[in-house]
Amino acid sequence: MSARCGFVALIGEPNAGKSTLLNRMVGAKVSIVTHKVQTTRARIRGIALEGNSQIVFVDTPGLFRPRRRLDRAMVSAAWSGAADADLVLFLVEAHRGVSEGVKAILDGLSAHVPSTVRVSLVINKIDKVKPEKLLQLANELNNLYNFENTFMVSAEKGHGVDSLKTHIANALPEGPWHYPEDQIADAPLRQIAAEITREKLTLRLHQELPYQLTVETENWQERKDGSVRVDQMIYVMRSGHKGILLGPKGATIKGVSMEARQELSEFLGRKVHLFLQVKVRPNWLEERERYSEMGLDFKDGD
Repeated sequence: MSARCGFVALIGEPNAGKSTLLNRMVGAKVSIVTHKVQTTRARIRGIALEGNSQIVFVDTPGLFRPRRRLDRAMVSAAWSGAADADLVLFLVEAHRGVSEGVKAILDGLSAHVPSTVRVSLVINKIDKVKPEKLLQLANELNNLYNFENTFMVSAEKGHGVDSLKTHIANALPEGPWHYPEDQIADAPLRQIAAEITREKLTLRLHQELPYQLTVETENWQERKDGSVRVDQMIYVMRSGHKGILLGPKGATIKGVSMEARQELSEFLGRKVHLFLQVKVRPNWLEERERYSEMGLDFKDGD
């Protein structure tokens, strides 16, 4: 049997379950998952194997109506990820149905994705609605767009994921694998480490603060004993945010550091020494350098 390899873009509204599906397919956590919307900022590639196929999943930021420069960069990354893919999976939450956001993405598919790219519908979170509702939703969506296939899954519980993965593996173009067999993600380790810390911050902080900060890995030092020292900077927009982030007697930042260090150690399979600093940078959302660190395009004139 010939080897197959290709790119599969996951698109959908924020919180549709794209990162959960990606991690489930890869069999390891490569994309951060939180209950808050717009957690994924850049395109994250996760690599899964199925038979003789290597599937390169591209987890894109959720598609929504952008307001800030960062929002526009995220939406642009999502659409370019879809346009460059061999297959696109459009995730829709079963219990939310055909929302305004879903309709906007359907319009965007025609505008941004070449007709040569095959698009399948994936109705996610099927455990939240009755079967007859699912069929009704599938019919409604297929009347709005000519999807190649429709799949019904629960990314969180794993229902229907194996058959979706098998279908994708068989649908990819023939060709050599792009990555070594044991590689599960295509992102610099520095970026993955920054994302892990940002996830821990997002889970601990409330309301708007997670959207007002960014994390960058400033130093990565391999130690002789096999461990690694990682220094990270957390940029916030206001001095009040810095106080919240540090917490009483530094308790919040210590907790974040401990959780991030633990997960990073598990991910790398070795000891990690993690050092976090917080810096107030009021205009980080308008700085080109911050975007390149996140793996996003900084668009002039936006």
